[in-house]
Amino acid sequence: MILDRYAQEGMKFSARTGWELGENALAAKLRSRRARGETVVDLTVSNPTMCGFVYNREALLAPLAVPAALEYEPEPFGLEHARAAVSGYYRDHGAEVPVKRICLTTSTSEAYSYLFRLLCDPGDEILIARPSYPLFEFIARLDAVVLREYPLRYEPGASSESAHAWTIDFEALHAAINERTRAIVVVHPNNPTGNYSSDDERERLEVLCAERGLALIVDEVFLDYAVRAEMKPRSFASGEGPALCFVLSGLSKVCALPQMKLSWIAARGPAELLMDALARLEVVADTFLSVNAPTQAALPAWLGGRSALQEQIGTRVRANLSTLDARVRGTHADRLALEGGWTAVLRVPREIDGQPFAEAALDRGVLVQPGEFYGLPAGRAVVSLLSVPEAWERGLRLLPID
Repeated sequence: MILDRYAQEGMKFSARTGWELGENALAAKLRSRRARGETVVDLTVSNPTMCGFVYNREALLAPLAVPAALEYEPEPFGLEHARAAVSGYYRDHGAEVPVKRICLTTSTSEAYSYLFRLLCDPGDEILIARPSYPLFEFIARLDAVVLREYPLRYEPGASSESAHAWTIDFEALHAAINERTRAIVVVHPNNPTGNYSSDDERERLEVLCAERGLALIVDEVFLDYAVRAEMKPRSFASGEGPALCFVLSGLSKVCALPQMKLSWIAARGPAELLMDALARLEVVADTFLSVNAPTQAALPAWLGGRSALQEQIGTRVRANLSTLDARVRGTHADRLALEGGWTAVLRVPREIDGQPFAEAALDRGVLVQPGEFYGLPAGRAVVSLLSVPEAWERGLRLLPID
């Protein structure tokens, strides 16, 4: 009888998990090509552990074997020595962030979820940039939060080397705010466009949030990866400001250790408001206590040794960017300006022989991401600058841009 009822009525799952799970045309073509045993040069790989970088295994694994890894101390914001290491990271960026204002999480996705729960009732709204990484939609939906977009504008005459070619459309941002808006999300630098927020944009964002009673959430996971080695971008965790501000980052990018699963929230803002926010956030964190002891024990050593992998990645990104620029010169494609991060956006033909560009590229044996995946217009493709050089050069030669 029970099984008959399932067959007749179906299981009632949450509408928050009603994803569209079907394959798109590009995914189907990729699966079919691989099933036939045909080679695909993947220019989308952004997992640093799969990109040929040299990890010092002994130095990275040794901190996990300390006795503290076997001790359980249920601290809602994380162990003090681990948060002190994060505070030291910000000190290196010229920001003084007290340990009491730092909350450890297992990932930036979890950090977003904590903040959405802190700030929003079901149906409240968060503003995010377009283009941007599509993961926000899934997190917001699971937390019953509505996303609204504000556009980033690309200066029409910008060259690939232009500074601040991408800017926030503040007129559209103002227009998007309503009585249910609770926060503005900024990614610094943005993924995939690679633009850092300028000092002027930062000031305008802070004033706007303070005036409208909004929180500012700033994702800085790629902060350390400026394309020009001499550039020292400023963290939103530095200085004082009139708005309640939460800055997110973590090991996945800072130390190129996505498998170690540790991120954090660094908060600042007006004293009384910040105290209330942190007290509420502590209850959220205490409910889950998700960060494990071994990772917290190892965090000081990992953050202290981050420069070795950051230097490898910086060297790779700059070399691949140079190769890319040489490849697109004189073709039907060009690279859009970027200042930081691991990705590049290409302006490409919208179609090749009647097919969308990414599908036509796959027919030639090279995988790129369609710009639409990030909210970019048609005629854009996104590639990972972490790609192994040999594959990078081979894949770029296969692109249908000549």
